[in-house]
Order: sequence, then structure tokens, then C-alpha cells
Amino acid sequence: MTIAGKFTLNDLPPEQPVLIAGPTASGKSALALAIAETGGGVVVNADASQVYDCWRVITACPSPAEVDQAPHALYQYVPYDAPYSVGHWLRDVAPYLGAAVRPIIVGGTGLNFKALTQGLANIPQTPPEIRHEADDLALDVLLTQIDNATKAKLDQHNRMRVQRAWEVQRSTGRSLSEWHKATPPPLLDEAKAACIVMDAQKDWLNDRIARRFDMMVDDGALTEIAAMQDRFDPALPACRAIGVPELMAHHQGEITLKEAKARAIVSTRQYAKRQRTWFRSKMRNWIHVDPSTLS
Repeated sequence: MTIAGKFTLNDLPPEQPVLIAGPTASGKSALALAIAETGGGVVVNADASQVYDCWRVITACPSPAEVDQAPHALYQYVPYDAPYSVGHWLRDVAPYLGAAVRPIIVGGTGLNFKALTQGLANIPQTPPEIRHEADDLALDVLLTQIDNATKAKLDQHNRMRVQRAWEVQRSTGRSLSEWHKATPPPLLDEAKAACIVMDAQKDWLNDRIARRFDMMVDDGALTEIAAMQDRFDPALPACRAIGVPELMAHHQGEITLKEAKARAIVSTRQYAKRQRTWFRSKMRNWIHVDPSTLS
């Protein structure tokens, strides 16, 4: 297999860490598995939804057959209702970075890769009372109470980002820009890894998304939904995984399966569009691969 017309899998040094990012359904896991089989390595999950123990089919976790082909790590190991953040993931991925077997880190959560290769500011959690206080303030009020250095780097029309900056400053007494300046060194030097982005074209990816969702339903997604019906909580990140709200609505008799599929496919395509935009903006210096050219 030739990557971006530049090198084959055999050209990757067997000790070199590999990072594979990209939108959902773009073939990231298949490439990771091919690299592991060709040159060795453990496939390490970097996707926020695939950590939860309640889903395998719906979040496209590796199948038992794929797990038999190569070692996998950090899949389906977090309880569905447990708090889990980028910081938790960094802590869990760290042991694999210095292990004898090279990590092949793969997923669609861009923030995980950013934290891994650029570092993560150790900002304390916002207390609930300050979060509630911020919720009641207008956007322009929040902006007037944020320092200029932080404000200059914010999308000032993005309520979530502005409120986050206000909450950090209000709860810690330090501005968000100050916290970012104090960010510790990254766990992995990007220059020492093979960094690959699956840069899928829209039409090719949209077709894959539709076909994959049909396969998920055929492979047991509805069984997973039924098993979670008594524990389903739309406020939990695990229960907001793409496809889960739509299929749960069908299971509860609110919509037909056809409607659930249609809604889930639209949601997945919208999510993939955001992912493509993020990766193209934040990972310009990575190796961009058109997955439709891989065989």
C-alpha cells in the first residue's frame, strides 16, 4: 500500500509511532490494522466515543476478528457513566508511548491529537455554581470581563468558547491565555511520529457513511440500544454518540427505523464535515491521504 504517493507501509520504521486522524468512516482503523500487520505495533484508540464499554457496533470499535489480527488498546474500557476527558485520555495513552511495541494511535477526536502533540493546559474543572452564573450572563457581558490577550484569540461570536474563557478566569483567578502559556511539554514530539490525516472527499465519504450505518444496524446496533434502554441518559457523553439518540428514539417507538437511519446519517455527515474542516485547518503539516486511492 502506497501512502500519498510517497511511501509504502514497509517504509515506516518499525519503532516509529504512527498517528492516524480523520473523519468518521474514512478508513482510519483499516489503515492502522494494515500498518500493525505489516510492521508490528499496537493499535491505540484516540476516539472519544470508542472508550465507552456500552457500545461496540454503534461506535465502530474493532471486531473480535480485527482484535485477533493485532493488539488493540483503550477501546471499550470506560464505564458508560464515568467522567472522561482529554486529560484522562492523555494519562491512559502515556504508557504506550514508551513501550517496546510502537503505538499506532488512531481516531477522529482532534483534541486528543492536539493535546498529545502540543500539550494540554492543566486547568481545573469549573465549579457548578460558576457555570450556572455564566449561563445567566449575556455574551457581551462575558466579553467585557475577559482579558484582552484571551479575547484577541477567541471567536467572539462563539458563545461556548467565550463562556469557557470567562469561567476559567472567574474560577481560577488566571486568564485562559495565562493557563495556555503554562502548558507543559507534549507527551509526543510530532516530528518523531508518522502523522497521517485521512483527507476524504465529501461524496466518497457520504456514500461510505450511509453504507456503514446500514451495516451497523444489520450487525447488531439495535441489540446494543435495547441493552442500554434502562440506563440511557441523553446528558451523558456516551449516550450522545452519533446514531445513539436516533436509534434509541426508534427503540422507544417515537420514530420508524427508516426515519432513525435517515436522521443518523445526516448527523454523521454533519459531524464528518466538522471533522474535515478541523483536520484541514489544524493538521496542515501532516501527511494528507485520500483514502479512496488506497487499496
